[in-house]
Order: sequence, then C-alpha cells, then structure tokens
Amino acid sequence: MSLTADPRRPDKEHRYKPPAPTSQTAPGEDLTPDYMNILGMIFSMCGLMMRLKWCAWVALYCSCISFANSRVNDDTKQILSSFMLSISAVVMSYLQNPQPMSSPWSSSFQ
Repeated sequence: MSLTADPRRPDKEHRYKPPAPTSQTAPGEDLTPDYMNILGMIFSMCGLMMRLKWCAWVALYCSCISFANSRVNDDTKQILSSFMLSISAVVMSYLQNPQPMSSPWSSSFQ
C-alpha cells in the first residue's frame, strides 16, 4: 500500500443532520431546571405547611439543581423566589422545632 493512497471513502460519508423536534419544545432544550423549580416549590410548601424538615431539605436541594442548570436567558426572578422559598422552609421548620431531624422511617420504632 502506498503512502499517497487516501483510505477515506467519499461515497460513504454522510452529513450530520440534527433530529427533527418531536415535541413543542425547541430542539436541544433541557427542561430539568423547570422540573426542579416546580418540585422545589411543591416540597417547600409541604415543608412549610406540614412542618416536615425532610421536605424542606429536598426543596432546597431541588432549588439548587434548578439554579445550577439554569441558563442566562431564563427567568431569574422565578428561580430566586423558589430558592428563597426553600430556604425559608428550612429556617421555619427549625424555628418551630429546633430538634435535629430524625429519619422518617426510624420514627415509628421509638
């Protein structure tokens, strides 16, 4: 085999075409921040109203994920309000009951 021979086959090359959007969202759009924002608000409301500390901590976790995955052009007011709501859920749950959080599955055995 000579060094000048080109091993590539131009008839086998296919140009990349991005997949056609199958849903109403734009192609390549990630909905993780939106889902985590909604979950954070739901869990923070459950933490505030039912005084469940684990719900408040899950809300803070979801809000952090939503904030970390957000883009520059996303609505920052909604993300920050969800973040502040989850922080207030954690603070209020510990102000009402300053005892350390016990795991939900171990509280029935005591």
